[in-house]
Amino acid sequence: MVLQKEPAGAVIWGYGIFGATVTVTLCQDKETIMEKVTSVKAHSNSWMVVLDPTKPGGPYEMMAQQTFGRTNFTLRVHDVLFGDVWLCSGQSNMQMTVSQIFNATRELSNTAAYQSVRIFSVSLTEAEQELEDLAKIDLQWSKPTSENLGHGVFKYMSAVCWLFGRNLYDTLHYPIGLISSSWGGTPIEAWSSGRSLKTCGVPTRGFAQSDSVTGPSKNSVLWNAMIHPLHNMTLKGMIWYQGESNINVNRDLYNCTFPALIEDWRQAFHRGSQGQTERFFPFGFVQLSSYLSATSDDKFPQIRWHQTADFGYVPNVRMPNTFMAVAMDLCDRTSPYGSIHPRDKQTVAYRLHLGARAVAYGEKLIFQGPLPEKMELLADRGLLNLTYSQQIQVKKQDKIFEISCCSDRQCKWLPAPMGTFSAQTLALNVSSCRGTPAAVRYAWTTWPCEYKRCPLYHPSSTLPAPPFIAFMTDQIPGDLSKLAK
Repeated sequence: MVLQKEPAGAVIWGYGIFGATVTVTLCQDKETIMEKVTSVKAHSNSWMVVLDPTKPGGPYEMMAQQTFGRTNFTLRVHDVLFGDVWLCSGQSNMQMTVSQIFNATRELSNTAAYQSVRIFSVSLTEAEQELEDLAKIDLQWSKPTSENLGHGVFKYMSAVCWLFGRNLYDTLHYPIGLISSSWGGTPIEAWSSGRSLKTCGVPTRGFAQSDSVTGPSKNSVLWNAMIHPLHNMTLKGMIWYQGESNINVNRDLYNCTFPALIEDWRQAFHRGSQGQTERFFPFGFVQLSSYLSATSDDKFPQIRWHQTADFGYVPNVRMPNTFMAVAMDLCDRTSPYGSIHPRDKQTVAYRLHLGARAVAYGEKLIFQGPLPEKMELLADRGLLNLTYSQQIQVKKQDKIFEISCCSDRQCKWLPAPMGTFSAQTLALNVSSCRGTPAAVRYAWTTWPCEYKRCPLYHPSSTLPAPPFIAFMTDQIPGDLSKLAK
């Protein structure tokens, strides 16, 4: 397995006979590196030690010895490495395995160089109360093989998690531990504790089943069974891919439930690990991709927007120390798992790892696409000029920008064709608006563009401009609720 490296101390815990002494020893080449002694607590019959912060590397052997009167009992774990441990969670796009993605055969055979990336997968279980330990696991801590990475469809190890870890290993060159705990077709409420749901005023009763919910949907049942049992672990950070199942379930609350989940998980893991997991550990997520929908409503764009707490970008004041991979240009018309499950998880993981390198590891690099930072309405010339925060690479597309045009208290969205552009500016033609332009939005559809063919990217990093909505009173993207529907 992989335990969290310095500057944190890895938390080791287990169960025993109340009153017994437990000695945890870390050895390398038969030499004792450190020893920690504790005793088994009453009621919970559990014990816990915090190891001294340890440099990345290994392998070590870890031994826990219980002494009670004349009885001794010893457990040993071999081939223990120290590195960074990441938890990966969410619904089916996180659950998809390496056997389901593009170039699966090649990806499955590419494990030899990554034997220091260790993987662990939690079984699909739900519980009415918070569990202290996992009821079941699909995959014990293991070295990656083509069998455990490609174990069937939506089973065992997450492809996004694996590819993210592999990218990190290529950058960091030290061990990475990956824990996969996800379940397809599940809304955020199932992954949220009662505390965070209360913060957002989520109804305590169950929801009406919707087509997008195929997994457990009751409040907190997956938090209880699949996340809370891990909360003693020392972690580096987490990644998350979820949101499709909230299209018709408390969609309007997602701008609260998602930031609240992040805040609550951070508190729980910080406390559970005796303060070893950082209080504001890095949290990355994937903004929803596209899918072929029978209806042309704006539910998908609303979730994408709410995933950023209605800022359009992260990190922001409501979502500190977070990073996002934009995926709306990674659509997959012919996915055998339905277009809602795009197979290009390599680009998703690549974009996520750029965010991790910047936010979690402090590298100075571009990790998100361009967003407008200023807009200027030249009504007499029928133009809206957008100034972007970074350089833009432009391929014109007619209907992807829209303007909200208001007259007689009625507002209507009209196309705003792309006009002239320079390195950081873009002019939109808004002459079709005979009334007052109130807002502008970009890529506000379920399927905004074809594969890697959105009109705006950053030139060198090939990162797409994220979707946004902004109001003429704002200088930067603003709050969706201000706009009359």
